[in-house]
Amino acid sequence: MAIGSSPTSGQHRRLRLGMVGGGHGAFIGAVHRMAARLDDRYELVAGALSSDPDNARRSALDLGIAPDRAYASFAAMAEAEAAREDGIDVVSIVTPNHLHFAPAKAFLDAGINIICDKPMTFTLEEAKELVATVRAKDLVFVLTQNYTGYPMVRQAREMVAAGAIGDIRVLQTHYAQDWLATAIDQEGQKQATWRTDPKLAGAGGSIGDIGVHAFNLAAFVSGLEIEAVCADIRSTVPGRRLDDNANVLLRYKGGATGTLWVSQVAPGNYNHLTLGVYGTAGGLQWNGEDNDNLVYSPLGEPSRILTRGGPGVGEAANRVTRLPTRHPEGFVEAFANVYSDAAELILAKREGRAPDPGATTVPTVEDGARGLAFIEACVRSSTGGAVWTDASFD
Repeated sequence: MAIGSSPTSGQHRRLRLGMVGGGHGAFIGAVHRMAARLDDRYELVAGALSSDPDNARRSALDLGIAPDRAYASFAAMAEAEAAREDGIDVVSIVTPNHLHFAPAKAFLDAGINIICDKPMTFTLEEAKELVATVRAKDLVFVLTQNYTGYPMVRQAREMVAAGAIGDIRVLQTHYAQDWLATAIDQEGQKQATWRTDPKLAGAGGSIGDIGVHAFNLAAFVSGLEIEAVCADIRSTVPGRRLDDNANVLLRYKGGATGTLWVSQVAPGNYNHLTLGVYGTAGGLQWNGEDNDNLVYSPLGEPSRILTRGGPGVGEAANRVTRLPTRHPEGFVEAFANVYSDAAELILAKREGRAPDPGATTVPTVEDGARGLAFIEACVRSSTGGAVWTDASFD
């Protein structure tokens, strides 16, 4: 949605949205709801918002969901909504990691499109099953790797595809936080507790929670497929069951190499995600804490800063820009861009037309599977003594 434009023209009704998870006490559910509302493409009409039936009912009531569409379980919701003439068009799954696969499979089997938080599933085998189901059902499945929604990340992808930096040689990405620097997971802090529990989070701790964002960001901008990883992942806090720091070497198909550092125990880092992509003709650098700017360094020339909404910025970024230059946009807006692209894909499929090309870059079920392949390869590599390990999905 370019500056000053409206993402809706009145020709489409809002998509009816359901949500699994995201009730009282959840962080990310509220972010998803803000993102869905921002461009007025969705109306939240149904939910199974908590595994606690009372919390689910109270949460639905507070969100204005009708009592008969406040469900005690995702299974009941999938069955009931599929049978309704005014049933949901798409469901957003915002539960902890171990509760992604079963709801996604139930709603896909019911013929309902999916927007799912990352990592997509608990295991790679589950991810492969979802890929097969989405392909068989011909439904839309969008993964909320929300950093792909930032305008200057879209700009970087467009420039790489256009050959602005030549053939890619090196990628460098890191995602650092400090919120797990102490044992808050062992003191009952809800968000920390489930993220460090292998029964709820899966095989990876920091590598699955934020490492998959860094991995996906590098793949999204570069267009490269991962081939192998060499990983050292470990827990640095005594008693913690999953990793909180990871150092990973990357090999991509075609010869490019890279490094990925992930940490949730790095004091002074709040949400520090960066990406550098370096080729034969130049380089690009993006910092998520300064997300309106992209540094472009043509080989042998002074570096220049491209700014969201400013001169020299292309259609890929302008399409997902809402406000004029230096009116900051950020985290929720990037989420909203993913949601709006999902709406465009769903509507295009329903209407039998080609979607807006910009919407087709949004992360898919296949990207979700690639993320699980990356996580599991890192765990195998580290367990085996930091050896090179195949990480490809296809």
